[in-house]
Amino acid sequence: MISLPASAHPKLLSSLPPAGAQGAAPAVIELRFSENLLTQFSGARLTMTDMPGMPNSPMPIKASVAASTDPRVMLIKPASALATGTYRVDWRAVSSDTHPITGNVVFSVQP
Repeated sequence: MISLPASAHPKLLSSLPPAGAQGAAPAVIELRFSENLLTQFSGARLTMTDMPGMPNSPMPIKASVAASTDPRVMLIKPASALATGTYRVDWRAVSSDTHPITGNVVFSVQP
């Protein structure tokens, strides 16, 4: 009998800023997973979901997704500084088991 290495779905272990955080605008958003990611199949979208004093629909924010030197980390770099408001990162993570896992992280930027 041949044994194969076990593979599990990647799980989000942490994020910077953390989910629910309120603070300064991050230059880079970091998502750390339990497994090495297949970067060609993984990704993220950044959306502003609320802006103080202005009712608005969710607004996509231009950002790039980059690999880190750590293959378990996904970096999201906004194209410009984030304004005061609430943001959601919708992520998709794929590891060696090739099953996509999705989730999101919400944080707020305050002046």
